Amino acid sequence: MITPAANHMNSAKTSYIIRLFRLARLLLHILSGLLQSFVYPRFNRTIQRRMARKWANNFLAILNIKLICSGILPAEDEKRVILVANHISWLDIMIIMAKYPVRFVAKAEILGWPLLNLLCRNVGTIFIEREKRNDTLRVNQDIVRALDSGDSIAIFPEGATSDGTVLLHFHASLLQSAVNVSASLYPVAICYRDRVGIHNTKVAYANITILESLKLILEQPFIQAELYFLDSIPSDDKNRRELARLSEQAISETLQLSVVRKAPERPVDLPVE
Repeated sequence: MITPAANHMNSAKTSYIIRLFRLARLLLHILSGLLQSFVYPRFNRTIQRRMARKWANNFLAILNIKLICSGILPAEDEKRVILVANHISWLDIMIIMAKYPVRFVAKAEILGWPLLNLLCRNVGTIFIEREKRNDTLRVNQDIVRALDSGDSIAIFPEGATSDGTVLLHFHASLLQSAVNVSASLYPVAICYRDRVGIHNTKVAYANITILESLKLILEQPFIQAELYFLDSIPSDDKNRRELARLSEQAISETLQLSVVRKAPERPVDLPVE
């Protein structure tokens, strides 16, 4: 039962001055990250991960986001690692990077975000145009090349963001890359809560603009982000749909969320299983 006091804590907002201060610090931090991103490709992978981890942790600190992480992370030197995570907010990228820096597969919409678009390009983000069904083949090829070069990849197979109270059906198309190179899949469960432990739906980036989302996050005095690294799933002797279902099941059980089913995925430009 939620008490009136809990409701008050849940609805509390930061003052206008604090919001402005956070925003100013955040813009300076993004600008700093953008400048670092120009030299980022020149460093070896160890230094790159150190840079990304430090930058992401500072990003979270500016917004007063407390990150709780559990589970065993993949080894830094493990090859062909794909993280498969549920998707709630653009903050998902930051909390994953704060613990295990990877290259992300992200929707091309980010290319329209000032500053962040160039930063994401410079650090090797793989962009997908979800409206173009034949773009899946190209992205799978890009993922394979990244894995073969020694990079790790993170994928959000829901294909959209939820509000965190349900899990959207996992699409399997981008997991063909895991099958092609026998990658190890690591399901990663993400959850956001407020001070009283309730699902924080204000963090969700769903049906709003990036600026509206940023405003909602700046208004919150405190955000708790929870990151669960689950047991790896070998891709040997499995097809992409089996990998998607196993990842989906592991995350839904961890977060105790029901799965919202959608129409079956249409296999476009992908090998028949």
